[in-house]
Amino acid sequence: MKTNKKVCLVTGAGGGIGRCIVKRFFDEGYHVVMIDLDRERLDHIVEEETYDREDVNVFSFDITKEEEIINGIDAIVKETGRIDILVNTAGICGDYELAQNYRFSNFRKIYEVNVFGTFLMMKYCLPYLIGQKGTVINFGSVSGIQGYKYEIGYGSSKAAVIEMTRNIANEYGSQGMRCNCVSPGWVNTSMMEKTMENYREIGIDDPENCICYGSIQRKAEPEEIANVVCFLCSDQASYINGANIVVDGGMTIQ
Repeated sequence: MKTNKKVCLVTGAGGGIGRCIVKRFFDEGYHVVMIDLDRERLDHIVEEETYDREDVNVFSFDITKEEEIINGIDAIVKETGRIDILVNTAGICGDYELAQNYRFSNFRKIYEVNVFGTFLMMKYCLPYLIGQKGTVINFGSVSGIQGYKYEIGYGSSKAAVIEMTRNIANEYGSQGMRCNCVSPGWVNTSMMEKTMENYREIGIDDPENCICYGSIQRKAEPEEIANVVCFLCSDQASYINGANIVVDGGMTIQ
C-alpha cells in the first residue's frame, strides 16, 4: 500500500508525548507511522483512538540496533512509499544519581537510546527526507541546556542531541530539508513520575522541592509539546532551521 499523504514517522510513539504527537499529525491529515518497542502498546493505542489502519502503520523495532533500523525503515518505505517527517521522540532518563555513584551501564544505556538511536534514525531516513525536502524534529531537554544535579548521563545526552540537530540543519538546509529540536521542561508523563520515584530512592524526601516549573508555575501537558512539534513541521515554520525551541513554561529563565 502506497499513500498520497505526507508520511510522518514517530519514534517512542507509545509514550505520553509520542502518543500525542501521533494524534496531532493524524488529525492534520498525515499518514502516521508509529514506532516503539512495545507493539502491544501501539496496537492498543490504535484501537483506543479508533485510527484508520489505512492511515496509521505500527512498527516495532529497537532504535539502538542498527540492523533493526535498516530493516524497519526499508519495510516502512515499501509500505508507504515515502518519508516526509521524522520525529525522534524516543528517549529514556535512566537512573538519577550523583556522578561518583553513576553506573557506567546506566550512562551507556542512556546514550544508546537518546544519542545513538536518534543518530541512526536520522542516518537511515535522510535519503528519503532529502528527496521529499522533509523535516526532522529531535527531542532535547532543558537538561541539555542546564547542568542539573543527578543527571550527568541524561543531561549530556540531550546536549548531544541538540548539537546533532545543528549539524544536520547545517549539512542539509541547502537541499531544502530542515532539522529542529524541541526541549521541554517538566511534562505530565510517566517519565516525570519515574523521576519523582527515583529522587525518593536517592534520599530526597520531597521531590517537589527539587522542581522549578517556571513562571507559568505548572508542568506541561503532552498535547502542548505536540502542538509545537506540529508547528515546526508546518509551512508556517519554513524558515526555522537548526533551532532548539525551549518549551519549559519559563523554567530556564528563573
